[in-house]
Amino acid sequence: MTRVAAIDCGTNSIRLLVADVNPATGELVDLDRRMIIVRLGQGVDRTGRLAPEALERTFAACREYAAVIKEHGAERLRFVATSASRDAENRDEFVRGVLDILGVEPEVISGDQEAEFSFTGATRELTGRTDLARPYLVVDIGGGSTEFVVGDARMRAARSVDVGCVRMTERHLVRDGVVTDPPTKEQIAAVRADIEAALDLAEESVPLSEARTLVGLAGSVTTISAIAQNLPDYDSAAIHHSRLTYDRVREITESLLTSTHAQRAVIPSMHPGRVDVIGAGALVLLSIMERIGAGEVVVSEHDILDGIAFQVAEEFE
Repeated sequence: MTRVAAIDCGTNSIRLLVADVNPATGELVDLDRRMIIVRLGQGVDRTGRLAPEALERTFAACREYAAVIKEHGAERLRFVATSASRDAENRDEFVRGVLDILGVEPEVISGDQEAEFSFTGATRELTGRTDLARPYLVVDIGGGSTEFVVGDARMRAARSVDVGCVRMTERHLVRDGVVTDPPTKEQIAAVRADIEAALDLAEESVPLSEARTLVGLAGSVTTISAIAQNLPDYDSAAIHHSRLTYDRVREITESLLTSTHAQRAVIPSMHPGRVDVIGAGALVLLSIMERIGAGEVVVSEHDILDGIAFQVAEEFE
């Protein structure tokens, strides 16, 4: 087993995984898995730049993660940055700050690379299961983008589109700098239109209709699972590989989009950093299920982080 660390820095959150990995067997044992909402992508869709306060929140999380990595004695670290830092004019500031704190330069990866990591992380442990038909469609609904990947044992086709819970909220659900609470029908329709256009783009590269099992990743999807199960708090073990029917996703999405900030905030499993963006994230998932006619989605807690960890361990071997 090789002890590695992987960091995934997205538009809304930065996440760390420290794990012992055996690439030959596909075994991955978590030692530490954690997330901090830093909203690195704050305002990027509008300004094209990473905000100073967003950078500082991210650097503070990096300092915390540096201590955890040192404590566990990870042999290798890989830091991957996704949508927000791809889009930002001043991403060099971000790169320098991470390098100073963690000693590695963040890799600002493409949407296709992000998709491949997500597919590997989500499906590697599904190999051999007879209750889940192939091919899989893995959808990673992030803050700034959503990745679509179709494959069997390996990725066959992928596409990243600029639709995510933070981007859609900031673009359509904010008025005078404040999130509309709850959003109007017109605002929801505008989000829907963007999502449908993005799905059209995804279908140009990815045969969505061929999918036999939909696998959903990232915080919007896992939070919807927690709500569906009425969990008293966020429970990764209960969420991982849970199954959500289309009807339940539609019911929860409608509830989130018609509730107030205060009502969403008291949901026991709701992270405070997701309260204002969860409605848009749920609408992305619902729209995907409608487009491909999915009766259910399999929820995975294993995603891009696990894919990064597997690759780091393979390179180390």
